[in-house]
Amino acid sequence: MSLKYMLVVTCLWIWSLSLAYTISNDNLMRISLKKRNLDIQSLNTSRIKKVIHERDLESVDTNYGSKDVVYLKNYFDVQYYGEIGIGSPPQYFNVVFDTGSSNLWVPSSRCIFSIACYFHSKYRSGISSTYNEIGVPCEIPYDEGYIYGFFSQDNVKVGDINVKDQEFCEITREGNFALLALPFDGILGLGFQDVSVGKVTPVWYNMIEQGHISDKVFSLWFNKDPMAEVGGEIVFGGVDKRHFRGDHTYFPISQKGYWQVLLYNRNSSVALVSNHVILYFYCFHLQIEVGDILLANNTTGLCEGGCAAIVDSGTSLIAGPTGVVTQINHVIGTEGYVSYECKNIVHNYGNLIWESLISGLNPEILCADIRLCSDNGFQRMNDVIETVVHNESRDGSPLKESLFCSFCNMVVLWMQVQIKQSNVKEKVLKYVDELCEKLPNPVGQSFINCSSVSDMPHITFTFGNKLFPLSPEQYVLRVESDDEDCSPVCYSGFVALDVPSPQGPLWVVGDIFLQAYHTVFDYANLRIGFAEST
Repeated sequence: MSLKYMLVVTCLWIWSLSLAYTISNDNLMRISLKKRNLDIQSLNTSRIKKVIHERDLESVDTNYGSKDVVYLKNYFDVQYYGEIGIGSPPQYFNVVFDTGSSNLWVPSSRCIFSIACYFHSKYRSGISSTYNEIGVPCEIPYDEGYIYGFFSQDNVKVGDINVKDQEFCEITREGNFALLALPFDGILGLGFQDVSVGKVTPVWYNMIEQGHISDKVFSLWFNKDPMAEVGGEIVFGGVDKRHFRGDHTYFPISQKGYWQVLLYNRNSSVALVSNHVILYFYCFHLQIEVGDILLANNTTGLCEGGCAAIVDSGTSLIAGPTGVVTQINHVIGTEGYVSYECKNIVHNYGNLIWESLISGLNPEILCADIRLCSDNGFQRMNDVIETVVHNESRDGSPLKESLFCSFCNMVVLWMQVQIKQSNVKEKVLKYVDELCEKLPNPVGQSFINCSSVSDMPHITFTFGNKLFPLSPEQYVLRVESDDEDCSPVCYSGFVALDVPSPQGPLWVVGDIFLQAYHTVFDYANLRIGFAEST
């Protein structure tokens, strides 16, 4: 009887492993992903908002590369994660396969002062025969704080791939990073070594260097069916043709670090055409072209020098410049944040700005000319969202000056668009004043009326000559309540992220986009490919 019991248990164990990963005859390693349903608390606390100068991170300055800024997130809106093993025998952890970061980290058995560690799997080096001590401290910045720990080395099992001597961070203190509410234990970064804390070699690099993967490619498919048992799949070594239709359209990586596509634009825009909002990014690959973002086919000047887009599986949201997200909010009817600074600029300086633009004054110096910016104020226009919320009452402070400067430049850009559309002054001032009431919510997500979702326009990203439309059902995040008496709550999937030049303006394309489009990360050719997901 006991023998039969052992056989049954063994069979069930083997079957459960087959659900987590499979190796096919084409030598592809498939890792099944789990999907969590987002709740109101997760969305209200999710963030992609903090842009920091690395020189201000004294404790991690030597670990990073030479980039001036990084963007931070807190993973509260992550939906997809999968299982890996660390050590011999393997200790299993649920991790986010994150293309927006490069380190592997999990909670340590030495994490005793953070409550969240008691609700997640913890790595115990003492029971692993392949553990090697390193002990160098690691500090990884996320959102408004850090997670702290130390580097260790051990074997890492990803599906059936056993990566030997992988360096990773054992987390001993989470800081302000509230892991408690999250269903996963850690992060497995799939970004480049250039942005890896401590310049640690990422897991993906070691897969290649140790000969586990012949084709230097991995691909992501996120299941759009909320009721499906399998939430998605990451494939190492190639693509699964069952998960997309047509051919992938590829774009070159602009620089190593993030999976970032440089959108050098001659023309780009946000336009409402046949119930579609179209964000045009006409790409000229590998050419040094001046780029703009246009509204209704007219320049705004927002992307002079080119825009970049980071493809990030570590967030569900799509983040972009405040000026563009505000215009999207206006078109789709999102409840926005009202800025009285912005409205004051329109009411007190709107006529002057109009006359200056009509007379041909250089828009880049206009706000400095009317004393709302210092001489280099145009360069500070992207520092908007944080100061709007936290510094509205600080009259006369440098931050207040920067706030007015930011809004002034945004108003100038919006008015340029309207002038190029040959709109009359009264209509332009009214429209810009309305935009001041549609700013993205800086402390949470922006609400949308669920009953109006079906009437909202499609939003189409155009990269090169290829259209990538998102339906309102795809870009609106709908949260169902556990209480049958409560109605669902809907949020816009677009949030503001303002990155100053030269790294910005910057877009972050998260799971909302990746659910609609199967994505290939081609390390060998340093490119990203998109095809319609099935």
